[in-house]
Amino acid sequence: MKNILVGTDASDGANRAIEVAAELAKHSGAALTIVTVAVPLRLDEEEQVRQFTRIEGSSTEPTEVLAQQILTDAERRARRAGLISIKTKLLRGDPAEALINAIRNERADAIVVGRHGHGRLAGLLLGSVSQKLVSLAPCVVLVAP
Repeated sequence: MKNILVGTDASDGANRAIEVAAELAKHSGAALTIVTVAVPLRLDEEEQVRQFTRIEGSSTEPTEVLAQQILTDAERRARRAGLISIKTKLLRGDPAEALINAIRNERADAIVVGRHGHGRLAGLLLGSVSQKLVSLAPCVVLVAP
């Protein structure tokens, strides 16, 4: 394995996926790329992020601010496993489609994701991202519980 991708949305399952992917990368000598997909925020979340960005003096879109924070936290978590070289990428669009495109673009040998992310009810109704990846991804898919 040379390239491992890990998807995160900062959920408990995604945090476990980061830990699994980091250990796998460490033991196999693979490169690790952490990705998150910017998704629209609820109105209350967007307002909270807007208030924070005004205080910080940033004019960045609230979804990007939140996504960048998710990536920063995920990278910190992966570094605890002893990894030094970690790439992060912010994706947009439908999470499953964006992750499949990232797998192809990064030529990933494997992707690690959590079993449940944010939006469990939507996952039950529409199918979870992990379920879609297991069915459609052009590489090995590891699903962390």
